[in-house]
Amino acid sequence: MPYSMPTPLARLAVFAVLVLMALPARPEQAASLGILGVQVENKSEPVLCAEKDNVTLTFASPKVKHFRIEATHPNYIGTLAHDSREPDWTACDFAGEVFSQPPPRKAIIYFEGGVFSQPQRKAMIHDMWMMGSTFPKFWRTNKVPVRIVEKVDGFHMIQFWVSDDERAGDMINFYPPDGYWRARPLPPEHLGYSAFGSSFLIGPVEEFNSRPFVNLKEIAFDPKTKTFTLTFARGGSAKVVIAELDRNRLRLDVEFDQPIEGAPFAALRSMYVTRFNNDVSDVAVLEKGARSWREQPVMEFTGARAATDIWAGRLVPSRHNTSAPDMVFSAFSDGTSKQSSIPQR
Repeated sequence: MPYSMPTPLARLAVFAVLVLMALPARPEQAASLGILGVQVENKSEPVLCAEKDNVTLTFASPKVKHFRIEATHPNYIGTLAHDSREPDWTACDFAGEVFSQPPPRKAIIYFEGGVFSQPQRKAMIHDMWMMGSTFPKFWRTNKVPVRIVEKVDGFHMIQFWVSDDERAGDMINFYPPDGYWRARPLPPEHLGYSAFGSSFLIGPVEEFNSRPFVNLKEIAFDPKTKTFTLTFARGGSAKVVIAELDRNRLRLDVEFDQPIEGAPFAALRSMYVTRFNNDVSDVAVLEKGARSWREQPVMEFTGARAATDIWAGRLVPSRHNTSAPDMVFSAFSDGTSKQSSIPQR
């Protein structure tokens, strides 16, 4: 049969099929493989002081053994010409307490050069070190042993520092007495620095005077695998792996030795005063089986019964910690499926 050119309609149909074949999976399919949905509760309360953590989101499930935490630059990071990261003590009744304290005692407790190089990435990380700080006062007095090659006691804060091609900075701050973490990616090139913002907790979350905390018995850090091992006072443990660190995100992969029952297994802590003065202003949640994300202002967020992905961050710049990262909690699993099988964002 002699060859004939396809009609315009036929050519259009073929083109449409090829485009559909090339398209990625629908966002809800890619983001939510539906391994597990977790209960998210919003315990936030209004305040006027920008230096007080009044935003609290807790995550609970009696099945979760694995999950992922990401700190990612806000979507407006490329538009910032200047950053605002100075504390705002307006309407705060404890500012005098903070300024009257002498500076903390600091000590480098571990250093190693050339251990985090990632040739495939634009930013090369050369050196890594850990610094411990002891404050004159801290709201919890318990001393948690920290083991990095050798055992050290009594630090209120542990900082994970790295140096790249241009600068050095602490990418993780961890507080052993109460189990709080703060994390951020490497700073964008045009700013040279980015702020910390929201905090998070990993492990069985307890409360004292309405203040969440995680009661730790011991902490160990393995520099070769970039793994924190948390031993909880009530029993059980967790491994927290620094799985990814570049100018886009810092990703932590968390694995419990056993699910945490009877208490949340994680929590987000942050601050909100107004839409223009906050560290987190909005929450987006994808629930198991849903066809779309649900987006709400953080103070109006109604929680979720079976969330597979939770984003907490800002869509427009704030006057407080303007460059602070958004936080994402996802990849919840009972351990029967490996995290590596979950598509990256």
